[in-house]
Amino acid sequence: MEFAGSERSRPAGVALTAGPTALKILVAGGFGVGKTTMVGSISEIRPLHTEELLSDRGVGVDDTSGVEGKITTTVALDFGRITIREGLWLYLFGTPGQDRFWFMWDELSLGALGAVVLADTRRLQDCFPAVDYFEQRGLPFVVAVNCFDGARRHDPAKVRRALGLDAATPVVMCDARHRASVKEVLTTLVTHAVGGAYRHVD
Repeated sequence: MEFAGSERSRPAGVALTAGPTALKILVAGGFGVGKTTMVGSISEIRPLHTEELLSDRGVGVDDTSGVEGKITTTVALDFGRITIREGLWLYLFGTPGQDRFWFMWDELSLGALGAVVLADTRRLQDCFPAVDYFEQRGLPFVVAVNCFDGARRHDPAKVRRALGLDAATPVVMCDARHRASVKEVLTTLVTHAVGGAYRHVD
């Protein structure tokens, strides 16, 4: 998939339409896993962030183990946009990571083509709620392992087994700071989501 300005920019399997079309993608995962960074690194517009400073009210409520240096948190959503071609866009919605904001996921997931579940192998358990959420709702998703500096690298097959994923769910390695890496994740997701839709039709 190529973003903007190319005759080859249409994702495989996405039909051309007469009018403008927006495809909605969610970026989910645990607290501090890199969702805001991922949306910001790929968005062609200045991304919308709803970050607030962590306060004393979150002590004992938000689990900051492993990300003690984090001082802000997303309280509503992150939003970014990518142009695939004229009249066809990807809208990215980053979900809040803490348990107390999960009530917003139902609204954010309405009309979504699919989701990226961002994972940190040092805190892999933090992405289980997102995996369970999308599995229960039948929403196509990929797991993107964010390769943090200094973190041990794991084979995608081992990550798949640890999360109990079926063979059809893609697991990819990425660096949420780099546009090209995020682009590969989104290409994998769109291909997976569209391919799955066609299999159900058949």
